[in-house]
Amino acid sequence: MNVPQNLRYNTSHEWVLLEGDVATIGISDHAQEELTDVVFVELPPVGKTVDVGDPTAVVESVKAASDIYAPISGEVVEVNNEVEANPALVNTDPYGKGWIFKLKVKNAAQVEALLDAAGYEALIG
Repeated sequence: MNVPQNLRYNTSHEWVLLEGDVATIGISDHAQEELTDVVFVELPPVGKTVDVGDPTAVVESVKAASDIYAPISGEVVEVNNEVEANPALVNTDPYGKGWIFKLKVKNAAQVEALLDAAGYEALIG
């Protein structure tokens, strides 16, 4: 199971990479493995404001549809149109080309409150 050390994780299996005041968000390797083959990604509209826990995107696999929750509060500033065109990127590169959306962070302390890699590994262990 791939759990990069430089990311923060939500208990609902989203990951966060904070760069300045922008956070990139996707789903973990564990989550994509549980979903199996991702066939559709519904992206949020750019400009949408979300709070922690808000359903923000949807990932559909051959098994199920799953909401992707905002792990932190902020405004959607970018979406990954590549995953809309090629949803399999969520499976093949969940921490790289398979990212889902980016938020302009409202409160950076929320990122620190998320699980670190060791905490996430314990959760899924």
